[in-house]
Amino acid sequence: MNADEKIIITDDAVINPGDLHEDFIRSSGPGGQNVNKVATAVQLRFDVANARGLSERVRERTIKLAGQRATKDGVIVIEAGRFRTQEQNRADARARLTVLVAKAAEPPPPPRKKTRPSKGAVERRLKSKAGRGSIKKMRGRVEDD
Repeated sequence: MNADEKIIITDDAVINPGDLHEDFIRSSGPGGQNVNKVATAVQLRFDVANARGLSERVRERTIKLAGQRATKDGVIVIEAGRFRTQEQNRADARARLTVLVAKAAEPPPPPRKKTRPSKGAVERRLKSKAGRGSIKKMRGRVEDD
C-alpha cells in the first residue's frame, strides 16, 4: 500500500491521500532502548467530515463506528505502534482505517419481516401456562374436609 495512492474500498468510499495526515511519535511497544530515541509509532489522522471520496451515508457511519477515535470536528485518529519500524506501523494504521471505512460502507441489513405465532403455538403456550398455574395452586396448604 503506497502512501501516495488512493485507497478504493467501494464506489462511494474512496480515501484520498490528501485527506490523511501522519505524525510520527515515540512508541511504547517493543524495541528496547530504541523506543527512547526513535519515533516509530504513527498517529494517522483522517478528516472524515471533509473527505471528498465518501458519500454522506458512509461518512456518518464511519464517524459513528469510530467511537472515541473520532473528534468533535470529524477527524479520526488512529495510533499504531505495534511494530518496530515506521513503515510497518504506517501500513498497520492504514489497514485499520481501511477496515473501519469498509465496515461503514457495507449496505444496511434488510428490514425485519414481521411474523406471528401459529394458532397451534398459541394454544400450546396457553395450555402450558394453565398447567403451571394448577401446579402452583397445588402447592398451597392442604385443608381437611
